[in-house]
Amino acid sequence: MAKIPVAVLGATGLVGQRLVRRLADHPWFEVVALTGSARSEGKRYADVVRWRLPGDPPPQVADMIVQPSDPAHVPAKLVFSALPSSIAADIEAAFAQAGAFVSSNARNYRMHADVPLVLPEVNPDHLALLHVQQRQRGWTGGIVTNANCVAIPLTLALKPLQDAFGVEQVFVVTMQAISGAGYPGVASLDIVDNVIPFISGEEPKIESEPLKMLGTLSDDTVEAAPIAISAQANRVATRDGHMLCVSVKLKQQATPAEVAEVLRAFRGKPQELNLPSAAPTPIVVREEDDRPQPVRDRDAAGGMAITVGRIRECPLFDVKFVVLGHNTERGAAAAALLNGELLKAEGFVA
Repeated sequence: MAKIPVAVLGATGLVGQRLVRRLADHPWFEVVALTGSARSEGKRYADVVRWRLPGDPPPQVADMIVQPSDPAHVPAKLVFSALPSSIAADIEAAFAQAGAFVSSNARNYRMHADVPLVLPEVNPDHLALLHVQQRQRGWTGGIVTNANCVAIPLTLALKPLQDAFGVEQVFVVTMQAISGAGYPGVASLDIVDNVIPFISGEEPKIESEPLKMLGTLSDDTVEAAPIAISAQANRVATRDGHMLCVSVKLKQQATPAEVAEVLRAFRGKPQELNLPSAAPTPIVVREEDDRPQPVRDRDAAGGMAITVGRIRECPLFDVKFVVLGHNTERGAAAAALLNGELLKAEGFVA
């Protein structure tokens, strides 16, 4: 099979670097263009990127010349956007208007009614909104987004419970790694020996984005799931891996053992389609009293699986547990990549 030419927008940032690394030997996709800021344009990628991952930039892309984030300079029908939200909106729209499909990690379009906010194991059918988007905006391409780096593991953990028992209310407290703030993250004098109980804009995303992903597609729109979510977000001094302490009120009562079983058995469209980046088991359930832990569990299935542990009864709601997900992989770069693979598998790009 001939590989599909793809591009990475914002390839020099941390999420862009993770996308570049994952795409370097991808069985379906071939990177044909990388874009960056005006400072990087026209220069060799390896010379301008401050590589933050282990090793060096992949040799397949090291000699590529960084292009401007302009459709005229990027010959790809599928582009992965790691652009900062401050500039993503207009650039991504230009690519969609020019006929490219954009798999975006930026927040700008997530809650637009005609833009699919997709977690492939949860709501792959929401890709149908792309047809609505094209009709309403006059685009020949389109934009699909992945969710916030906490909303993804939270929603993935809630989906099996919603299907099996119904979910009414959720209370979640997050402990979020410093890499979630981008590079260089949080100043060491602020985070060392400290916890910061505020992350700008984070709690509204956690409280709203899962409702769209868990919602029902009906009459060319998504009806949000009728779940109340209350979130409190904290920044902690771990490098990678966002941890969530979750309490859930179910519509139908279930024991911790029953909850563990439906989580462990859960599979979705990526597993059915055998998408290249999909974790064979998207939810790993741990039985130990002290798991999950960021250092030990964030790389489960190459960072593509979430880990759930400490499943037990909740004296206020019905059940409570701890969730861990790799924020810059499953919560960002790899989430966009999996959406791109779903776009290909469902025939939107070829």
